[in-house]
Amino acid sequence: MPKGAESILLDTCACLWLTHGDPLSADSRAAIAESQAAHAGVYVSAITAWEVATLVSRRRYRLFVTPGVWFARLMALSGVRLAEASPDVLIDSAFLPGDPPFDPADRILAATARRRGLTLVTRDRQLLKYAEAGHLRALGC
Repeated sequence: MPKGAESILLDTCACLWLTHGDPLSADSRAAIAESQAAHAGVYVSAITAWEVATLVSRRRYRLFVTPGVWFARLMALSGVRLAEASPDVLIDSAFLPGDPPFDPADRILAATARRRGLTLVTRDRQLLKYAEAGHLRALGC
């Protein structure tokens, strides 16, 4: 990560790992801590609430609280802010350059990060590959 705290966007997996105390990479933990300390912004997309609710409703992920309570607790963490999925972001997600991921939620995350100048913290291989192609700033978690 470049010197100085950057504003970051957490992918859904990073949000789940962060809230459950699961291990994150040293680089992603440092980026989150630096962004929190510098008040640079640790952003979460509203699409994350939808993704988690969908996983829970399909019984592919288990929470000990409702998805709404989980998301509210996530948003209450130090420095966490909502990165709204504005109409511009949603439109951008349909016109991403290069070979973007097929998954609509991943496209929305990529478009959010690009439009807002955020570094995406993710473990998603397709998003990391898209970043390697120069279309996005990303950091593996």
